[in-house]
Amino acid sequence: MELFHNLSFGFEHALTLQNLLYCALGCMVGTLVGLLPGLGPLSTISLLLPLTYSIPTEGALIMLAGIYYGAQYGDSVSAITMKIPHASSIVACIDGYQMTLKGKTGLALFTAGISSFIGGTVAIVVLATLAPALGEVALLFGPADYCALMLLGFVCVSFVTTGSMLNGLSMTLVGVLLGQVGTDVNSGVERFTMGLPFLSDGIGLVSVALGCFGIAEIVKNLDSGMNHTPFNGKINLIPTWPEFKRIIPSALRGSVIGSALGLLPGGGPTIAQFAAYAVDKRFSKYKHEIGQGAIEGVAGQAAADEAAARTSFIPLMAIGIPENAVMALMMAAFIVKGIQPGPNMIAQHPDLFWGLVASMWIGNCFLVVLNVPLVRYWLSVFKIPFAVLFPSILFFCCIGTFSINNNLDDIYITATFGFIGYMFMRLGLDAAPLMLGFILGPMLEEYFRRQLLISRGDFSSFLTRPISGTLLALIAVFIVWQMVSFVRKPGRPHKLAEAVLVEE
Repeated sequence: MELFHNLSFGFEHALTLQNLLYCALGCMVGTLVGLLPGLGPLSTISLLLPLTYSIPTEGALIMLAGIYYGAQYGDSVSAITMKIPHASSIVACIDGYQMTLKGKTGLALFTAGISSFIGGTVAIVVLATLAPALGEVALLFGPADYCALMLLGFVCVSFVTTGSMLNGLSMTLVGVLLGQVGTDVNSGVERFTMGLPFLSDGIGLVSVALGCFGIAEIVKNLDSGMNHTPFNGKINLIPTWPEFKRIIPSALRGSVIGSALGLLPGGGPTIAQFAAYAVDKRFSKYKHEIGQGAIEGVAGQAAADEAAARTSFIPLMAIGIPENAVMALMMAAFIVKGIQPGPNMIAQHPDLFWGLVASMWIGNCFLVVLNVPLVRYWLSVFKIPFAVLFPSILFFCCIGTFSINNNLDDIYITATFGFIGYMFMRLGLDAAPLMLGFILGPMLEEYFRRQLLISRGDFSSFLTRPISGTLLALIAVFIVWQMVSFVRKPGRPHKLAEAVLVEE
């Protein structure tokens, strides 16, 4: 009963005309930010942060939150229709774009929209019921536990890649090496910068993502002599009943995974999408289709993406620890308004906390309308001739890359990765594992060093901690299972014998 009382209290604040307008504005801006290549909630919130001085506290925070989770809805649109991703829609490029090439754009967008709604709803329930307790769970994870979690993410790369496991692991290692470029935080030594000053701060995630996916896809289309856009504007949003039944299980699995990973610092939408995709590729009834344009490949990652975006507010509001850059900006917005996020926030500012929770569900309803029945109007931007559209996309990619640091060198880096991504395509290599390694590599190094400092160089501390020891045991079981499955795969010895005979 206390939960319903708190929610009703929150809706009293969220349903005021002023807060409804700010919520709708945030959702619309977030959807547009997600739709346009190269832009994102981080740069948008940073630009709008000064405006919060003149906006009431509740309205300002509701609007900024709407931009963040609204962008998670909108970023799948460009990924599905044009294979132009943001960091949290990288996995959507795999099956979503394949569905577009097969003429199933409407089905892919409907799947992403409904799955995001399911993921957001589940995450809001988690946020409303378990915020204080789940905030304490994050405190149980130490550096060793996060290291084991990162390693588990590397092992899951065999499911993320659409090619062989060896190629996937190789691309992951390349991503890890790229993540090491820049100045070492502990020693101040520059690594892999080749004496170039603009690499001293490292390589930006946006540059790698836009280059390896967006620009590479454009170059590939130009190279193939393509004279029309992949998306032609003809969509049918209404799925059949069998297709709809395939959405629900994956969306629910993704919601649970995203809700869990959103609680952990270093988790969030970017990692949640990879984890949900890995689970679907192993346990889905249609796992053999994933990677070739399966509904599950879109549903699971979209739900996980949205769920993680909502539950990432729990570490911020429950224990005062932002888990990513966007949450750090949200924390700055709280502080600007004279509110210190942390364990006492719910008790001291119940109207703000429960009003923000209630506004998230209201925003969820706004976003379903914006991204499902009205998606045709949003997609009108893609009904542009090929000769105009692709240069425009390149322009927005450059603007989005430049706007992050106001540095022209970032545009050169993006162009370089565009060429690298194109070469990956020509060689049949998947860039998604590279992104996973690029994201997790620096985090793994940071937690690994931190644990060794705490344990004074004792490596056994990774095994003696209950959480890290359990995760490492799961990794070992998983590796053995993969090796046994590879050896026992039907026809494997016969194919190996044929390969040996051919070589002889």
